[in-house]
Amino acid sequence: MPTALGAADSDEAARAALQRDAARIRQGQSFLMAHETHGLLVLFQGMDASGKDEAIRDVLGSVDPRGAEFKQFQRPTEKELRHDYLWTAFLAMPARGQLGIFNRSYYEAVLVERVHPERLDEANLPDEAKADVWARRLRQICDVERYLVENGIRVLKFFLHVSKEEQRRRLLTRIERPEERWQFSMADVEERSFWEDYLAAYDDALSHTNTTHAPWHVVPADREGPARAAVAAAVATTLWSLHTDYPAPSDDERAEMARARRALEGEG
Repeated sequence: MPTALGAADSDEAARAALQRDAARIRQGQSFLMAHETHGLLVLFQGMDASGKDEAIRDVLGSVDPRGAEFKQFQRPTEKELRHDYLWTAFLAMPARGQLGIFNRSYYEAVLVERVHPERLDEANLPDEAKADVWARRLRQICDVERYLVENGIRVLKFFLHVSKEEQRRRLLTRIERPEERWQFSMADVEERSFWEDYLAAYDDALSHTNTTHAPWHVVPADREGPARAAVAAAVATTLWSLHTDYPAPSDDERAEMARARRALEGEG
């Protein structure tokens, strides 16, 4: 079963928790950059208007950009369609010492393409690659995530679970508020007719890719503040599980710093 993250009791408590854990994330990222032994991939999935953009902004918006890379997954381009479905993701994977942030991810290949199988035809796959394609892809994704973890790249996966009624309210807000209209897309409204199909695809994907090395975290997302606080707590905990301090300098580094100190102090 995917891990269901709890939410703070109140919006005020959520804001305080988010502020505290955002500071822990910044510190944990600093440790990550200093050690360069691990990387962390944080990916977000969810229905349209589930709060992925806002969670990334509020939880990860103040990380050090030198050690972070952001990737937003959209409908594949013609070039991307000629490659395997994981190609784009591999180009954006974090290095050791870096934080990778995916807004949507390679999971779109077992979600959107499953709900809209005509999208699969656009890739012009050979017949043998289409056989049992969803089970194959779910297995391949598990294999890739294990590969990443075994090579020092931790994988942290969030599913922001919004209700259909709350999504309706948020889409209406995008129409009504001038500062949010730029986010409006009629496609988001049209996709609501496939709600049950998406839930079935998510249920299959999460149940088959919820592994010990890369578990899913299901976040109730109707209440935005508590949802972001839950995400921040999980990211901070994961970072601090990797490193809790800066690396100690080697003997050679200590000797070099001592020489540098003498040279600098001699200029005074």
